[in-house]
Amino acid sequence: MTYQGVLTKMQTQYGDPIEYYLVFKEDFLHLNTLIGKEITLKMKGYECLYCHEPKEIFRQGFCKSCFFDSAQAGDWIMRPELSKAHLNIEDRDLDYEKKVQLQPHIVYLANSSHLKVGVTRKTQLPTRWIDQGAHEAIEILEAPNRYLAGITEVALKDFVSDKTNWRKMLTNQTQDEDLAVMRDRLKVHIPSEALPYYLDKTAEIAIHFPVTAYPEKVQSIGLKKTPTFTGELSGIKGQYLIFKDQRVFNVRSHEGFVVSININ
Repeated sequence: MTYQGVLTKMQTQYGDPIEYYLVFKEDFLHLNTLIGKEITLKMKGYECLYCHEPKEIFRQGFCKSCFFDSAQAGDWIMRPELSKAHLNIEDRDLDYEKKVQLQPHIVYLANSSHLKVGVTRKTQLPTRWIDQGAHEAIEILEAPNRYLAGITEVALKDFVSDKTNWRKMLTNQTQDEDLAVMRDRLKVHIPSEALPYYLDKTAEIAIHFPVTAYPEKVQSIGLKKTPTFTGELSGIKGQYLIFKDQRVFNVRSHEGFVVSININ
């Protein structure tokens, strides 16, 4: 059976384990059911997620012109502390920026490859944690806008990493911290204007991924260099497909790629 469409990040459903789906315009694929099966993935072209033109993808699923023009790719996406909608200041599209920035945002701690701090919209939990391959996470602050969450993350990353080591995450070489204890220790470093939104009674959330065996080391596959590949799927973690031969495929980094997926 063959499926074809434009790749977007895998959709997830919280469960034990996490359920993963690839959603195309006219069909979807429940990826958990493919674990243990051989699949062939083939690149067919590109489709920008913003303008939908068949242009080469530059970053984040956008062609180069859309990446630099679209409000959905503004610098404040990756750097929340740059948000200015709360000041009524436009970056690229104030209406869109208000819609996204002026809503509750969560600052969290997660155990992925190691302890990390991050920011996400409240509506994106626990999706954000799943996408990063975190197996444990805890909320530490709920801010009314993206800016306050962003400046809190900036302050805390002087003491806690804001990055995940994807290789260690995928080989399950993890270092776990007591998240509740770390949350309380970091409280003193939260900026005063964000401190009223500190959460002191949140509980850890556990996340289990559908992986039958973790690789000892990983080799990343990219469709630009390897436009067709075949492998037996052995698991899914974060936004990665893990294959039995220790190759891994980052679905999110291939957003906007048109592909066919054949189940052998």
